[in-house]
Amino acid sequence: MPLKLIDANNLKKSFGNFIAVDNIDLAVHRGEVVGFLGPNGAGKSTTMKMLTGFLEPDSGDILINNIDLKSYPLEAKQFIGYLPEGAPSYSDMEVSEFLSFVGKMRGINNKNILNRRLDDMANQINLKDVWNRPIETLSKGFKRRVGIAQALIHDPDILILDEPTDGLDPNQKHEMRDLIKNISKNKAIVISTHILEEVEAVCSRAVIIANGKLLANEKPVNLGNNLKQKSVLCILLSNKINSTISKEIKANLNYKNVEIQSVSNTSGKILMQGDEKSLDLNKIIAQLKKQKLHVVEAYFIKPTLDEIFRKITQGE
Repeated sequence: MPLKLIDANNLKKSFGNFIAVDNIDLAVHRGEVVGFLGPNGAGKSTTMKMLTGFLEPDSGDILINNIDLKSYPLEAKQFIGYLPEGAPSYSDMEVSEFLSFVGKMRGINNKNILNRRLDDMANQINLKDVWNRPIETLSKGFKRRVGIAQALIHDPDILILDEPTDGLDPNQKHEMRDLIKNISKNKAIVISTHILEEVEAVCSRAVIIANGKLLANEKPVNLGNNLKQKSVLCILLSNKINSTISKEIKANLNYKNVEIQSVSNTSGKILMQGDEKSLDLNKIIAQLKKQKLHVVEAYFIKPTLDEIFRKITQGE
């Protein structure tokens, strides 16, 4: 089992009467990229601020590489790189100057090592074109990249990234996702995002919260397993289906939730709720052949991640 680099238990945080985070547990191992999902105001940023020590939880414990974050904050934070929402920076500094400053603040005192890390950031994050420009003159996308570089400059074991691709164009997003995948083998990474395709592209696990509560913690492909809405088997036929044949099909198939449609005078469609485990496709096709129906195509339609996210967060 890979090393557990983040181990948070029973985290709670309130602001006055508003409960922002309500009893959340989160563990992240080395080699994992965890996608942190939730609607606006769900508690994502508050949780990430607690994991990085910027906010102290009202209750609960956080271990960073087995170090208690509350008792030993400086020791624990050495392992963390953090990209907050709106990543603050010294706007009058040049990019190279700012990253050099952050590297020194992160304890990189050896000049050769610091220069090597700066070169890595210039190349990995594609900052060469703006390396000697003041940060205040940069586009939103480049400012975001500078924020990611400052989180990575000390090569931390843990990365906490709040909306890492916000403001990037499609090519830059693709580059950033590749970077996250490439460095994830030796790190524990948590990214919050509103882009669900990003979760499918880079995340090994998805955590969904709403109203401060943890609602799901699964591999992206398993997120919809506990929902009422399952996959749908779609069977296309080169036969018109009248009411008599429809009744016979339903009786012979003996499955619940069977919908039969006549698409045209020469074709029909059968829709059955279920997945590969619950539906015996060979048996179904054999039954249809007995009705002298010709199967043109059969395939499963799975709920999209958008649909799954909406249903989980809305409690459907």
